[in-house]
Amino acid sequence: MTFRVMGIDPGLTRCGLAVVDIEPNRRSTLVAVGVVGTDAGQGLDQRLLVIAEAVDAWLDLHEPQALAVERVFSGTNISTVMGTAQATGAVIVSAARRGIPVALHTPTEVKAAVTGNGQADKVAVTKMVTKILRLDTPPRPADAADALALAITHAWRRGVGTQAAAARASVSGGLVTPAQRLWAEAEARARRR
Repeated sequence: MTFRVMGIDPGLTRCGLAVVDIEPNRRSTLVAVGVVGTDAGQGLDQRLLVIAEAVDAWLDLHEPQALAVERVFSGTNISTVMGTAQATGAVIVSAARRGIPVALHTPTEVKAAVTGNGQADKVAVTKMVTKILRLDTPPRPADAADALALAITHAWRRGVGTQAAAARASVSGGLVTPAQRLWAEAEARARRR
């Protein structure tokens, strides 16, 4: 049975949206991907409304079992952080109205999950998302690729495919792969914050 996750890379100017189906063997399939944009000249209320309505439409159309959203992290540009946090709030409310569970993942967790390196750049994330989903062309813009990476990360972190991973570990004598080690380290860092 597949697990459907919607990933969202929140932002006021561009908000990446993606839906992915993940099978128990961790095979991941693209369902939909896109970006909703808002005009910086609009008022904050109108910008958040555009994002909320787009998310509502995607949730109703694709009926995901979970929502994965990038966790807001502090940066040097306070207005960008605030806009991202406000967009995140609108997204979470849309999911809450439907009883869809929401998980927040840090950029480091996502990078570690899809590339094996928590410090990977956007090019590496896009390349691995393209490979994982067996796409002919990389998803663009980066917000779309990030939303896909979030959906994949959540499904894998949730445990989709853990039986297969456990079986591989028992065959390899319980050794941990470099990607698994990096994932655990990223997870530990995120918990400490």
